[in-house]
Amino acid sequence: MNISVILCTYNRCESLAKALDSLAASVMPESLTWEVLVVDNNSNDRTRDVVGAFSSRYGKRFRYLLEPQPGLSNARNAGIREARGHILAFVDDDVTVEPTWLQNLTSALHDSQWAGSGGRVLPARGFVPPHWLALEGPCNLVGVLCAYCERGDVPGELEEPPIGANMAFGKNMFEKYGKFRTDLGRRPDSLMGHEDTEFGRRLMAGGERLRYEPSAVVYHEINVHRVRKEFFLAWWFGFGRSSVRETQKPLGTWKTVKILGRAVLTIPLWLLQFDPQRRFYSKCRIWLAAGKLFESYQQAKAANASRARGEAEGGQAG
Repeated sequence: MNISVILCTYNRCESLAKALDSLAASVMPESLTWEVLVVDNNSNDRTRDVVGAFSSRYGKRFRYLLEPQPGLSNARNAGIREARGHILAFVDDDVTVEPTWLQNLTSALHDSQWAGSGGRVLPARGFVPPHWLALEGPCNLVGVLCAYCERGDVPGELEEPPIGANMAFGKNMFEKYGKFRTDLGRRPDSLMGHEDTEFGRRLMAGGERLRYEPSAVVYHEINVHRVRKEFFLAWWFGFGRSSVRETQKPLGTWKTVKILGRAVLTIPLWLLQFDPQRRFYSKCRIWLAAGKLFESYQQAKAANASRARGEAEGGQAG
């Protein structure tokens, strides 16, 4: 098997059907064998039936795998373990792909020059944002809506890791560098992420090269529940926590003071700004700072508890 597409899903059977329809229309060379492995992260809707219908229609092209342990990283790691391909492409359950997406995303990965690749993630066509939400300019928040990724028209080496909704790696990279961290990644009760970009940074730190392929395009559905201020604030708080947790250590004193200072300076922009888009963007930045500070506190508390346990065990041994 040349390529496995790993699609993890949780309680989105209607969106999932659209995603699988678009994958079924993929245009691939006859010389390449490929599959779609759908990892069900313990859904309680019709997910299994939807995948079963595609398996019946397309034979072994579509496979179903249940991963009962909640969390996107757990689901992705289960997919890596069970995938048959030597190239693994990842896509979300609320996107549709262009027919050439899979071929374009993976075409450079059949030799050892590139360890992985990433493409464009664009919002679904026709979305009209509310008045408080900017999708362009310095205050744009499009990334919260759809894991937006747009790095221009020119292919080349990535300086930042690819996004989980549109990325591919050689399977040997997971054997060499390990899988996705399970303390990061979405869960039913948490909006923390960074498991995808953390893995990409791990590879880049190891000297691996990652490619940007602009012709590999997916379109991200805009879910109604995301177009709410409450969701955006929770997302930014979780993003702040993820960015600190990725480092696995608390912020230093200088960074803490710097984040606090910026947050304090941003408060007047939030409260006194007349432009609704700038005002809401400022509020999101404050929630981002709060997430970073909260997670730093949690990391420090855990470190202190670990240190205290070590001292107690050392005292007992003495």
